Amino acid sequence: MAAQVKVSTIGARAAGGKPEPGQAAVDGMIEHWQGRFAQVLPDEPDLIVVPECCDRYPEHSMAQRQEYYRVRGDQIGEYFASVAREHSCYITYPFVREMPDGSWRNSVQLFDRKGKSMGYYNKNYVVIVETTEAGILAGRQAPLFKCDFGTIGCAICFDLNFDGIRQEYAQARPDLIVFPSMYHGGLMQAYWAYSCRAHLVTAVCGLPSSILSPTGEALATTTNYFDFISSTINLDCQVVHLDFNWDGLRGLKEKYGLAVRIDDPGYLGSVLVTSESEKVSSGEMVDEFGIELLDDYMARSIAHRQDPRNAEPEGL
Repeated sequence: MAAQVKVSTIGARAAGGKPEPGQAAVDGMIEHWQGRFAQVLPDEPDLIVVPECCDRYPEHSMAQRQEYYRVRGDQIGEYFASVAREHSCYITYPFVREMPDGSWRNSVQLFDRKGKSMGYYNKNYVVIVETTEAGILAGRQAPLFKCDFGTIGCAICFDLNFDGIRQEYAQARPDLIVFPSMYHGGLMQAYWAYSCRAHLVTAVCGLPSSILSPTGEALATTTNYFDFISSTINLDCQVVHLDFNWDGLRGLKEKYGLAVRIDDPGYLGSVLVTSESEKVSSGEMVDEFGIELLDDYMARSIAHRQDPRNAEPEGL
């Protein structure tokens, strides 16, 4: 059945200006994010996504930055948690954190609607200098976070370049992937959304931030005037290839009318089938009309090629 989720993304630049020392820098950062959250909270979002290292001051040297992080401790995370609790929404908190052994992680912490931490995703593919200059170690896991509207996966910045983590998500099939970043990713954004069959929400520091469909289409994006957006997306959807599904898709639309959407991004050969019904899910719809999912079609195509009868003889 229709699974409507209001998502807000804030592609804000880092807090500018020379930060005050000590606790004043922490207070200034909280004030910065109070202003940013105020831009999207009137939309009553279910999920808010913000950029990588969202509470970092660019003007700090490495030594100053780490000292600031130690003064900061959990204070900004506690502020984010209070916003999640007060407004009953999920909030990402991308930040650098110190571990008990003195090493660091570039992480996303997710807070639930009650302001409770759901855990952390640690950036799997750090830029080399993050380790050599800042002591940040690469994460090893790609956890899924179970929210009341579906499952969320995370990728941070440089992660978008690597098949290792993308393939984990392609197999795990989260409903939505959040991408806090300093780097935009270009064509990799659409590729990730399509290959993982997931909505992708990007929050890129100072650059366009978008919400993409599982066929890689930009459903909403920030502009040169506004670095924040809120948009409602429907997670009850299926990606299907057009091959052998034309009649089924036509019959599906004829029966369900406005209760189903079939969105074609063009040139891809695949479409997104979305249920707008409160009674029938997209999975039930495609099953009813014998519509083959894209993953099943690709698996069938691979099996066809692997059959020796369907491939040229070896050694030719």
